Amino acid sequence: MEIQPILKSLRRQKTAALLIAFEIALACAIICNTLFVISERMDRMHIDSGVAESELVRIRSSTLDDAAERSVRTAEDLAALQTVAGVVEVAAVQQVPFGNSSWNSGLSVERGAPPVTGATSYFDSGNLVSTLGLRLTAGRDFRPDEYIEFDALFRADVEVVGSAIITQALADKLWPDEPALGKFFYTDQDPIRVIGIVDTLIRPSFRAVADAPMSVIYPVRNTPGLQYLMRVRPPADLDAVLKQAETALREVHSGRLISRAETFESMREHFFRGDRVMAMLLSGVIVALLVVTALGIVGLASFWVQGRRRQIGIRRALGATRGSILRYFQLENFLIVTAGVVTGMFAAYGVNAWLMQHYELSRLPMYYLPIGAIGLWVLGQLSVLSPALRAMRVPPALATKA
Repeated sequence: MEIQPILKSLRRQKTAALLIAFEIALACAIICNTLFVISERMDRMHIDSGVAESELVRIRSSTLDDAAERSVRTAEDLAALQTVAGVVEVAAVQQVPFGNSSWNSGLSVERGAPPVTGATSYFDSGNLVSTLGLRLTAGRDFRPDEYIEFDALFRADVEVVGSAIITQALADKLWPDEPALGKFFYTDQDPIRVIGIVDTLIRPSFRAVADAPMSVIYPVRNTPGLQYLMRVRPPADLDAVLKQAETALREVHSGRLISRAETFESMREHFFRGDRVMAMLLSGVIVALLVVTALGIVGLASFWVQGRRRQIGIRRALGATRGSILRYFQLENFLIVTAGVVTGMFAAYGVNAWLMQHYELSRLPMYYLPIGAIGLWVLGQLSVLSPALRAMRVPPALATKA
């Protein structure tokens, strides 16, 4: 089929054709970026936390204890929680994954050098690695003589934390292509030795998936605001364990306030609630854009068919087949959609650059562009099909009518 008659026809109807092409370009730019945002949200929601979520519960309580009393109280609380039926491991830590608040610091590999990256700090009061179910891929857990009290961190006569366990992602960031075990990093002036590496452990809160596993565990006891973690032997009822644990803690200290008692699965559910809502809303935006675009194509094609009925009848009378009429409208639509898609690809990167600047979005991967283009090409062909089928049924006799 010759393309010149189609181009000539489009030049006569250039205003309508440009409007549809602009609509498709806008849809392409928005849909490509929206799909990317949804994909990032889905990656966040399916991230591996590194902990045994289905076996973990946490309790957050508070009392008016000073530092000395806090140490005694923590030991009593942990001993009481260990007696709860179904509990196999207990630990105390100042923050947990999916906790929405994070203790962070910058890390460097040389004393006084600018930080290479930031990482969250988990203060292990003892048995944290085992309780969380973390997988040590290299090195070892902390020895009893490596633990220090939190209050000692601020005393000049006490040596600061000299050892730490880090995640594999953090090790790769600090020492690319080098073994991290045994190396030293710095948060200030004192060196901290890597004595163990775990597969992964995410921050309590994070935005980008790539930054989520940047975590360090330090052997620090009795940090203010400790939370209690219990690892439960399946198939124990986690809710029942929580109730028994609350009772056990109140027996130790009746005046305590228990502010949180929940499973890690419910914590994950709550943490990603906003991401789920956003993904659903953005999916609705994509559907709405596709519907509006399809209606625009259908409306324009129907208008053109109605306005060209006599012309189509003449072509039929001169020997044009129904198939050639159908292909004519499909090719015409394909050219309009292609113009819109090509423009939309450039617009998609412009929109992405703006989002990167204002909302810390990552760069749009190239493969989203052909996905959006193919989707809109298919949509265009399906949308024009009904008007094109009506056009091919125009009888040749219509050419003889005035």
